[in-house]
Amino acid sequence: MSARHEGGPADAAASAFLAARARAIKPSPSMAAKSRVDQLRAQGRDIVDFTVGEPDLPTPAHIVQAGIDALNSGDIRYTASAGSRPLLEAVRAKFQRENGLDYALDELIVGVGAKQLIFTALAATVQAGDEVIIPAPYWVSYPDMVLVNDGTPVVVPCPESDGFKLTPEALERAITPRSKWLLLNTPSNPTGAMYDAAELRALGEVLARHPQVWLMTDEIYEHLAYGDATHLSPAAAVPALASRCLTINGVSKAYAMTGWRLGYAGGPKALIKAMATLISQSTSCVSAISQSAARTALTADQACVREAAEVFHARRDRIVARLNAVPGIRCPQPQGAFYVYPSVAGLLGKRAADGRVLRTDLDVVMFLLDVAGVAVLDGAAYGLSPYLRLSFATSMEHIEEGCRRIREACVGLI
Repeated sequence: MSARHEGGPADAAASAFLAARARAIKPSPSMAAKSRVDQLRAQGRDIVDFTVGEPDLPTPAHIVQAGIDALNSGDIRYTASAGSRPLLEAVRAKFQRENGLDYALDELIVGVGAKQLIFTALAATVQAGDEVIIPAPYWVSYPDMVLVNDGTPVVVPCPESDGFKLTPEALERAITPRSKWLLLNTPSNPTGAMYDAAELRALGEVLARHPQVWLMTDEIYEHLAYGDATHLSPAAAVPALASRCLTINGVSKAYAMTGWRLGYAGGPKALIKAMATLISQSTSCVSAISQSAARTALTADQACVREAAEVFHARRDRIVARLNAVPGIRCPQPQGAFYVYPSVAGLLGKRAADGRVLRTDLDVVMFLLDVAGVAVLDGAAYGLSPYLRLSFATSMEHIEEGCRRIREACVGLI
């Protein structure tokens, strides 16, 4: 007899057993969308998927070989919770070389992806009543990671008229005596927005007046910057903030190593030590095999990174042009990352052939999935509507076909 009773008393009892923090958060919208796409494909539907934010390129062969060599050499044991010394030395050299940041080894840490390091930093510092300032549009996981650590996310809308970026005035208004962190993502998921030196210094002037607020920067898309855009680490742009800044990065996007699960961070020694202690009691350490591969990624020739950025640059240009040719859609050109964040305000209020009226960006998402067989994500999930998020970390053929379908579906609206 099955113990599974959907919606029955046992299910209700199990829900009541859960902690409030588990009930307060929701699954990642991008992972939920991927699950829906998988279901539709299993039913025989042909779906062009623009939802998943990971490179479709293979991990470069020399990095894969480093992982194989680690296996063959027996380098398969636990490492220190903060990471192996050879990898930490590689991270230190990377920060010096590319970001103008100089950390001691005990100011560095690696984790099971950048995501774990963000989560762990919040767990190490945030208490009930503490506020974390999150500019919107934001990566969908930020508010929930704050909530699960008993904090309060303070979402600050950053409209397209401001380049989807936080202004000093908006930051000043958001800060209260309870503010603990400002969480800044540059280049941004989902908009591709990037902060230049003047913008970072202006934000730094605000933070200088509020020493209780620390700065956490998610720089995972650092190497995906296009045209004249150049990434600048906030801790380097505003050196006075270095003593209360945590700089987070990783190998997932730049080296197509999402499944290897390795992120790294630099920050104040006391914070790094606390994070390492939490990791020691949760995941113990990152896979030694992934650490060996990541060390090679960071220390070997970086031509593979530049080549990948060129591929994404071409894809960016094409998807922006194709979407801007769709009636009712207006697509700004992102400076970095591999997402576009087009406005669908021009589609709202229109009616489809099946009678449905598109009233929200989520309605547009479902319309495109049902009618066009194209999977995208709604701007509401990222904190700012009416927009869509499309990943162009997919082939040029998929970009062409997906945009063709979107245009065909939207032309039929009345």
